[in-house]
Amino acid sequence: MPYVSRTPMGIVDTAECIREIAIIIKNYGVQIDCEQYIDQQTRFISQAAWFSRSIDCQNLTGKKAIVFGDATHAALITKILAREMGVRVLCAGTYCKHDADWFREQIQGFCDQVLITDDHTQVGDMIAEMEPSAIFGTQMERHIGKRLDIPCGVISAPVHIQNFPLGYRPFLGYEGTNQIADLIYNSFTLGMEDHLLEIFGGHDTKQVITKSLSTDSNLNWAPGGLAELKKIPGFVRGKVKRNTEKFARENNITEITGEVMYAAKEAISV
Repeated sequence: MPYVSRTPMGIVDTAECIREIAIIIKNYGVQIDCEQYIDQQTRFISQAAWFSRSIDCQNLTGKKAIVFGDATHAALITKILAREMGVRVLCAGTYCKHDADWFREQIQGFCDQVLITDDHTQVGDMIAEMEPSAIFGTQMERHIGKRLDIPCGVISAPVHIQNFPLGYRPFLGYEGTNQIADLIYNSFTLGMEDHLLEIFGGHDTKQVITKSLSTDSNLNWAPGGLAELKKIPGFVRGKVKRNTEKFARENNITEITGEVMYAAKEAISV
C-alpha cells in the first residue's frame, strides 16, 4: 500500500507531505495542482508564515530553547523553532532510543547538541546547565522548568489533562501551524513581561526565588540575600540565583548574603 512517512507538522513539512501525496496520486493517473492548494493554505489558513516575518516575532531573536520528547514531536518542533521561528535550539533530545538514528538525521543542522536518554535526571541536569529561555518537552520537563523558573511548552507525552483542551486545537496541518506558533511564542518570557507582572502582583515572588533544582541541603539564603534577589527583574532572577548558588558551593559558603551575591557577580564579570 502506498504511504508517506513525512509528518505534516509546521509549514515546510506540511507542504512537503502534500507534495509526496500528490506524487502517489499521480502514479494512479490523477493530476492535482497541489502547489495552488499549498499557496492558498499558507497565505490564508496558516497565520504562522506572515507571523514569523512580523515585528512581534522579532521578540524571539536571540532566544534559546531546549527540546525533548518523543522522536517525532521533538524532531519537528526543533525544525520549526530553528527554521520557521528563528530560535536557537541549544539541545534537542528524545527518550525513544530505538529511533535514535532517525532522530539524529532529522535534526542535523538544526540544533547545537543531541541527547538520547530515558533518564529524566540527565535531562534536568542538562537544562540546569544550559539555562535556556524556554523548554519544549513533556510534563517532566515542565516540572523541571517550574523548579528552575524556566517556562515550558508541553509538546509530547507524557502529558497532563490540561494539555487535552476541550476546544479544537490540532498540531498537524495548516491549522496546526497556528497552534504551534502560539505555543512557541507564548512559552517565552518576553521583554519586561515577568517584571511587570511582579510589580502589579502577578507572581508570588517568594515562591519563585526559593525554588531550585539543587539537592544541596546546607545552602541557605539569608534575609539580606533574599532582599537583594527580590530587587532583580524576574526574567533574569532565576539565572542570577543559580549563578550565585554555584559560586557559593565552589567556595564552600553555606549562607548566601548580599555580600556573597556581590562577590559572585564580581567573579562572573572577571
